[in-house]
Amino acid sequence: MSRETARKVLEIEAAAILELIPRLDAGFDRAVEALFACSGHVVVTGMGKSGLIGQKFSATLASTGTPSLFLHPAEAIHGDLGRIVKGDLVVAISNSGDTAELLALVPTLKRLGVVVVSLTGRPASPLAQASDVHLDVSIREEACPLGLAPTASTTAALAMGDALAMALLERRGFTVEDFAVLHPGGRLGKKFLRVEDVMHTGDEIPRVAAATPMRDVLFEMTRKRLGMTTVVDEAGRLLGMISDGDLRRGMERHGYAFLERPANECMSLSPVGIDRRALATQALDLMETRRITSLLVLAADGSIDGVLHLHDLWKTEMI
Repeated sequence: MSRETARKVLEIEAAAILELIPRLDAGFDRAVEALFACSGHVVVTGMGKSGLIGQKFSATLASTGTPSLFLHPAEAIHGDLGRIVKGDLVVAISNSGDTAELLALVPTLKRLGVVVVSLTGRPASPLAQASDVHLDVSIREEACPLGLAPTASTTAALAMGDALAMALLERRGFTVEDFAVLHPGGRLGKKFLRVEDVMHTGDEIPRVAAATPMRDVLFEMTRKRLGMTTVVDEAGRLLGMISDGDLRRGMERHGYAFLERPANECMSLSPVGIDRRALATQALDLMETRRITSLLVLAADGSIDGVLHLHDLWKTEMI
């Protein structure tokens, strides 16, 4: 019986979402344009379960490039209405469209010239009629067996909010780079971390001249502790790279005499490099593919921007 109830709930809620699709008309386009044109904050408001949906909608907007905040309507009519100023836009969510706390806000919003976009289940409701743009999120039935608990109605409002947010994201030209800036922490932040965020720069970069004996190359590599060193000319331009592996192989072939050879005779002429703006995940893939532990970070002109070591990615808990 419980699984049958669950199946029916999911069917009703899925149908509620699908029935929104034919309602994506010019009103939806006006809502997206109004949100895009907002010069202030998009203030989302709603009571009860609609308020919870509103909080999620506001958070989605904020995380995708639209400044937004949630305002509880009961608190708004008791002093917090001052949070709304000219240039803001209000999105009001109410299934009935007759929520007293929301309707109490309308006169002040009109006086401020604030655009009101509403999501309601009754296009003829007072809130819908008072709005500049109305989106119909009505349903045929709630998924609650008693027909009481907001279920399909909140699902429909949530889905329409997501549709608005994603259409606005596209209208705004929001990019992966923009997303990374707004998500610096957690797993999302790590996913969008860039090479330049974790690479070694300046004096941390191992450098030796072309004529440097390999014994001194070994000292430089030991001091900088990156398992490699760059080999540069007098102007600091990259000539090649020497890795721990190059040292080991050289010692195996030539013994201690190898330590007297100059760096330019022992270096790799075409070291693996990456751009500083590349994602750190791309750097990790490259290291794994080439079975190396260090990458040179190179500018377009071939100059050295930095060095990235596998340990730097370990510290970020990417691996």
